[in-house]
Amino acid sequence: MSELTVLIQRVAAGDDGARDALFAAAYGELRRLARSRLRDGGRNTYLDTTALVHESYLKFIRSGQLRQEDRRAFFAYASRVMRSVIIDAVRERQAERRGGDVVELTLDTHIANSLPAGEQQVLQVHEALATLQDSEPRLAQVVEMRYFGGYSEQEIAEVLGLTERTVRRDWDKARLLLMAMLKS
Repeated sequence: MSELTVLIQRVAAGDDGARDALFAAAYGELRRLARSRLRDGGRNTYLDTTALVHESYLKFIRSGQLRQEDRRAFFAYASRVMRSVIIDAVRERQAERRGGDVVELTLDTHIANSLPAGEQQVLQVHEALATLQDSEPRLAQVVEMRYFGGYSEQEIAEVLGLTERTVRRDWDKARLLLMAMLKS
């Protein structure tokens, strides 16, 4: 049994000391995962790799729960946490651009057109993914792991217990459905 699996089981059993040891042991792999999520540039202009890993760790600590049984499931969980951190950061930044709690004043200067496409795209994909989750949960999970997690088809197949061919078909189907949602 790998060191990470043992630490994951200790965290799930309520060992708070194991939580820090788990993230120390997984830190390099979490940075790789975060880098793959942010590598395309434009997806998020607020967070860098280190900030994403640290913010994800803080979110994990606040939730206080880890019900993953092995290394692969842990990194799938980490992928979902990182996705939520990215979405929260984009929403927060957009709220700041709109003035946060300041009273809104509408001007006809087409300011909305100056919003970076990357941030808007992340939110649109997130909303379309939420819609897809309601009707096709497995397709949404494949998209989440591929788009937000940077996982390969082989890694997704291992985590979900599917064949690579099935993952490829799910990915193609999900992309078509999401493109249709994003165009409307």
